[in-house]
Order: sequence, then C-alpha cells, then structure tokens
Amino acid sequence: MKLQEEEKLMRYLFNSDYIQIRAPVYISHSAGRYAQKRFRKANCPIIERLTNSLMMNGRNNGKKLMAVRIVAHAFEIVRSTKEK
Repeated sequence: MKLQEEEKLMRYLFNSDYIQIRAPVYISHSAGRYAQKRFRKANCPIIERLTNSLMMNGRNNGKKLMAVRIVAHAFEIVRSTKEK
C-alpha cells in the first residue's frame, strides 16, 4: 500500500512543469544558460537547481564548485546506503 502511494507521488512530481528530468544528469554546471530567457529555468535539470539553491545565502554565496561537491557526496551517501 505504501509503495503505491509513493509511486503516485513520484508520478505527480515528475509530471510537473518545473521539474526537468528529460536527460539523466549527475552533476550539472551550465554557467547561467537557463537564466537568459524568461521561464527557461523550467528546462534546467533539477540537480542543477538543487545545487544553485545550496549556494544562495551567507558565506557560501556564489561558490558553485563547493555546492557541486556537496551534492555529489550526498548522492554517493545515498547510493552506498541503498546498496546495503
């Protein structure tokens, strides 16, 4: 029962217009390509949007490479815990 509910939630999330999952991206660094036109950020991969949101406030402002490294380590942790 719980698996079916999670599956419905995932379908709902991935049918959203603002979550881009067309191409599989592990780590993305587009150098602002999605900010040049209005609403183009909807085409930005969700991984890059997560990375960009990590570098918004405080002393981490603008440090994209650090944010990319944090996301990569988080994915490695998730992958290693799933294997066990």
